[in-house]
Amino acid sequence: MIDRSHIGREFGVHTADIEKGRLRFFAKATGETNPVYFDEEAAKDAGHPTLPAPPTFLFSMDMEVPDPFEILKVMDIDLGKILHGTQEFMYHKPVYAGDTISFKSEVTDIFDKKGGALEFIVKKTSATNQKNELVAEMSRTIVVRNG
Repeated sequence: MIDRSHIGREFGVHTADIEKGRLRFFAKATGETNPVYFDEEAAKDAGHPTLPAPPTFLFSMDMEVPDPFEILKVMDIDLGKILHGTQEFMYHKPVYAGDTISFKSEVTDIFDKKGGALEFIVKKTSATNQKNELVAEMSRTIVVRNG
């Protein structure tokens, strides 16, 4: 059983610079076809100041830390026993190329199902821009298979 005392554990704030090339690469990798994610003129014609971040892009930027699996190590969980559960986003403001986004994460819940055969870790992350404006809230559930 995962120690429930980890609920409320916060992880250090980290920042990521949002770059045009990374936005284009992510959009292409996810099958995006809207030209606002590739062509700066198309983005401006659509009312954006520059290239906007595609949906779910912030999740990949949140993983860009020295140890993206720190949460598992802290809880002594074998990486081979985890599955991706859910991922949710609540957007408050657009994110654009040139922004610097800060991420702050916390474990908000740990629970089990099927008599402990499956355990769930809920991690919530807030993302703020360089103006200290909340741009997104993200939630991720990690599933741990036991036994």
